[in-house]
Amino acid sequence: MTCQLTAVCFDASGPLRLAQFWAGLLGREVVHDAGGAFLPGTDTQLGLRFVASRAERVGENRLHLHLTSASLADQQQTVARALALGAGHIDLGQRPEEGHIVLADPEGNEFCVIEPGNKFLAGCGLLGEIACDGTREVGLFWSTALRWPLVWDQDQETAVQSPRGGTKVAWGGPPVAPKQGRNRQRFDLAPPAHGDQRSEVDRLVSLGATRLEVGEDGTVMLTDPDGNEFGVLTPR
Repeated sequence: MTCQLTAVCFDASGPLRLAQFWAGLLGREVVHDAGGAFLPGTDTQLGLRFVASRAERVGENRLHLHLTSASLADQQQTVARALALGAGHIDLGQRPEEGHIVLADPEGNEFCVIEPGNKFLAGCGLLGEIACDGTREVGLFWSTALRWPLVWDQDQETAVQSPRGGTKVAWGGPPVAPKQGRNRQRFDLAPPAHGDQRSEVDRLVSLGATRLEVGEDGTVMLTDPDGNEFGVLTPR
């Protein structure tokens, strides 16, 4: 057994409001816990967590979400639902011929509604992909750390996916924008059901992670080989 990637955690000035937006968009329920507002995932769909933070955004986010579409009508319905919930259109240099639609949630976090027929995300579910800036090294790190197989490894681009299928996590390869301050999104990992937090942290460090600090709730914060923060939660 190894750690489980349970959620992507978002810093937010209004965590409940942001959680409600994503719950409405993804069709999930908001669960309140000590860490903030949580949208539980499933065996194949990653959870999302939203925690209060007063830190201002510095630079571009290093990850964003990709939502899938079953048809053009379905894509349009997802976009319309997002706009009604408080999203807005955003221009990141996408070309008119590209089929995906780029939006930003109420706190400016970018996400894409992918056009139907995308073979790479076929069968991945509504939350099809966590698209990250990152090197091939970091993709290999996370494949080993999570024991998720590589499902893409070409031209310095990598992607991993749980053996059970579902949401993919991908890294776009170089050039990677310089990191500016603490990331506003990060991975939350849960220790194995019959393991312990310390041994899991030690294992991750042996793979190339770096310890940062221990939070008030006992979460151990680390960075991956690209310097991205992530947390190993306390056993529940």
